[in-house]
Amino acid sequence: MSALFGDSSEIENTNVIDIKKNVALISELSRNKYQPRIKFDENKLNDLSYSIKKNGVIQPIAVRKDKFEVGKYEIIAGERRWLAAQKAGLHEVPIIILDLDDNEALEVAIVENIQREDLNSVEEAKGYERLKNEFKYDQDKIAEVMSKSRSHVSNTLRLLSLPKDIITMIESGLITAGQARPLVGLANASSIAEEIVNKKLSARQVESLTRHSKSTDSQKIMDSNIIKAQKDIEDVLGLKVTIKNSKKNNGKITIEYKGLDQFDLISNLLKQQP
Repeated sequence: MSALFGDSSEIENTNVIDIKKNVALISELSRNKYQPRIKFDENKLNDLSYSIKKNGVIQPIAVRKDKFEVGKYEIIAGERRWLAAQKAGLHEVPIIILDLDDNEALEVAIVENIQREDLNSVEEAKGYERLKNEFKYDQDKIAEVMSKSRSHVSNTLRLLSLPKDIITMIESGLITAGQARPLVGLANASSIAEEIVNKKLSARQVESLTRHSKSTDSQKIMDSNIIKAQKDIEDVLGLKVTIKNSKKNNGKITIEYKGLDQFDLISNLLKQQP
């Protein structure tokens, strides 16, 4: 990482095969399959292309040798520079060759993107998910590698459980991760997301709105459970049963009886030892 970000004082401890400014043809480089960034801002890419056309590629592109093709390289960090160099009409670019395995290549790609130009939250989450699923990192290790809190990693990963239309909204910038996060787990998440966009709700307003929605959903679930319990008891007793439950989960059960025979039935059942 020292080599990647230009800290030459610590270069001795890095996995660098050749720290010289080697030069490679544009065509000899291929994109990193572990690249977490899916979309590049076209305007920023054009700005970088203009700068490269004027000043050249000042910082070498970090690469590793292609495992399948001799003389080819896979980009570890610097894909934006590579794309901008092509736009600028360059035929070759400076490179630094690093000796990294797949785990390290993904780590560097994510770190480089986050530190140099923020990923959107969905891209960040997908990068974390790849670390988790493909390389068996737990959330603690992801947090350590990325210098993030565990709660940040957890909350970012939770965004991937949102409906696809909301994930698309985040990727396109229609809503922020802060606005989307309270929607996780809501049955009506998509309709609320549309309301966020139409009414331009702030993250705080969304939290207030979803807090009420989650409370209502919870009450609906509770009501369905109570209705089932009432029916189960009625089936056993053969009598009318009413259960009233408060938000604090206290209340009362009423059993209606007609005549002493039904009263005796209830009384005897309640007196039975477990």
